[in-house]
Amino acid sequence: MKIGIVCPYAWDVPGGVSAHVHDLAIALIRRGHTVSVLAPAESDEGLPDFVVSTGKPKAVRYNGSVARLSFGPVTARKVSRWIAEGEFDVLHVHEPLAPSLSVLAIWAAKGPIVATWHSSMDRSRMLVSLNRLALTAMEKITARIAVSEAARTTLVEHVGGDAIIIPNGVDTTEFTNATALPGWPGLGKAIVFLGRVDEPRKGLAVLVNAAPKIVAQFPDIRFLIAGPGDATDLLNNLADSVAQHFVTLGMISAEDKPSVLASGNIYVAPNTGGESFGIVLLEAMATGTPVVASDLTAFARVLDSGKAGALFHNEESDDLAEVICNLLTNESELRRLTVAGHERANEFDWATVAKRIETVYESVHIDGVVVEPDFAGQMLGRIGSSRSVRGSVQ
Repeated sequence: MKIGIVCPYAWDVPGGVSAHVHDLAIALIRRGHTVSVLAPAESDEGLPDFVVSTGKPKAVRYNGSVARLSFGPVTARKVSRWIAEGEFDVLHVHEPLAPSLSVLAIWAAKGPIVATWHSSMDRSRMLVSLNRLALTAMEKITARIAVSEAARTTLVEHVGGDAIIIPNGVDTTEFTNATALPGWPGLGKAIVFLGRVDEPRKGLAVLVNAAPKIVAQFPDIRFLIAGPGDATDLLNNLADSVAQHFVTLGMISAEDKPSVLASGNIYVAPNTGGESFGIVLLEAMATGTPVVASDLTAFARVLDSGKAGALFHNEESDDLAEVICNLLTNESELRRLTVAGHERANEFDWATVAKRIETVYESVHIDGVVVEPDFAGQMLGRIGSSRSVRGSVQ
């Protein structure tokens, strides 16, 4: 198949959606498909051969974060030209509600459209104002995917309709054989955090506030903090005797990510909300690093309700400190979580996930025949067994 994939967020700024699209494209290419990805990019330098840039994006506040999106008449013309030249059998649009390339691509497309929802969000003024726009675009979508139950709920409550749940994937081979950064974790214990450090919902403040109790019990512990943003203000709130245990790397490359995740005795995901999945949890588990995460619904599902990783009460630093300290004094439980986490990560390997998505593509484009939206729903219903097709493509 010739597959066009639209990523609304900046390609060269770290993010879950762009990482998902990148890995999906690679997996589909490995399966013999021709793939082209359309995305904004700060620079054309270093873009993969399969990525077409719409130009430098603009920063827009969206879903509790700052998203880098591309829109406007010039972008619309680029989208239309890419679609016309691509002659795609299937167009796969990610985050169709994002006011960016996704909506523009849906408007311009004439063939079958598959849309994937990633975000979990409360009803917002932006969504209300875009509701009519979203409904107009939704009428053209042939099949819908959600990466989690939380993302599916966003679709159902904000727009209507239903979706197949196909989770995010992870290339376990890239992480399984990762080696730690030089000197890590070292002779003492080490905790790793990876995320945008200046974005409150990523929860670094929760970990920082837990640090004094952790350091009191483990005087040789170190905290490895990686991700874009400046953590200075947060660390300045700590006593110097605690702050000196923190090492900040800043933004890291995709190539270094596996090594960073493999550099701790524990990976901590203290996110406070707005997460619909948690792919970095799977990546950490694939490296063999046990995970401690806030008990967000999405994280609890990824960690199999605590069987594959430890959970703590969201935004409660004292509880996070207690969970970490208990684990660091329990080597047998750390070993158990290492094994369980690795097995859990393998369930989400891209080799498996790509096959599920490929099944959706086939359901909307059979032997070169474009399947209309209503009939596509019937086809997907046959894959599953009920009108609510949650988890029907497994």
